[in-house]
Amino acid sequence: MASAATSTALLLSNPKSAISPKSSANPSFSKTLTVQSSFNGLRNAKPLVSRVPRTLSSRAAQAKHRSFVVRASSELPLVGNQAPDFEAEAVFDQEFIKVKLSEYIGKKYVILFFYPLDFTFVCPTEITAFSDRYEEFQKLNTEILGVSVDSVFSHLAWVQTDRKSGGLGDLKYPLVSDVTKSISKSYNVLIPDQGIALRGLFIIDKEGVIQHSTINNLAIGRSVDETMRTLQALQYVQENPDEVCPAGWKPGEKSMKPDPKLSKEYFAAV
Repeated sequence: MASAATSTALLLSNPKSAISPKSSANPSFSKTLTVQSSFNGLRNAKPLVSRVPRTLSSRAAQAKHRSFVVRASSELPLVGNQAPDFEAEAVFDQEFIKVKLSEYIGKKYVILFFYPLDFTFVCPTEITAFSDRYEEFQKLNTEILGVSVDSVFSHLAWVQTDRKSGGLGDLKYPLVSDVTKSISKSYNVLIPDQGIALRGLFIIDKEGVIQHSTINNLAIGRSVDETMRTLQALQYVQENPDEVCPAGWKPGEKSMKPDPKLSKEYFAAV
């Protein structure tokens, strides 16, 4: 069913050829997007839910298990938890493919990012920016996956639209279709009353563990540079487990020893 908050109509001039993207004739799409007036780039604030403070005994127990390699205990997909697996249809190289997240485990890092809707405004600037820098991520053994609640038909139509007209043109990574909204929900980025996802971005390591996450409201685009820097810092500390990266660290800069005495070497140098 279409979401109560959004309505996307895709009229296929040739439904049979659209379902078979490998056919010689590219499917032609007539596309319109209608977004309700509440899509103003801001998620409505919800009242804060009070939380029961932890007891001293629970804090003491937690202190015994402190580690710089955090494994979150919550079932939520927070940093330190195994990334929720999914298998879904996607569009890549103007074809329909299947994407399964767990197939990257043991092979590649993954940049998984969510965006609200196809044929909108901030979204194409982010999607094309990641595509233009794809080779740099590839050198870091990293795959990129974009996800929205739109159908693969909408994704395909957007890819076949020229960038100068607000489209994407050819992309160097897959756009995943989350029409059931199950992926967005499992990563805690779904806005239930609007049926779309916030701008969530997750860096998943080769073990399938979420090592970084950031979530922007609808009107705020993300930085490819900062995503790249964070990925490089993650890979550095995983390769050098006795070191940590200070604020704004970039490859080639001085790192830090997480020790009261040894860290003074870093502070003395800066």
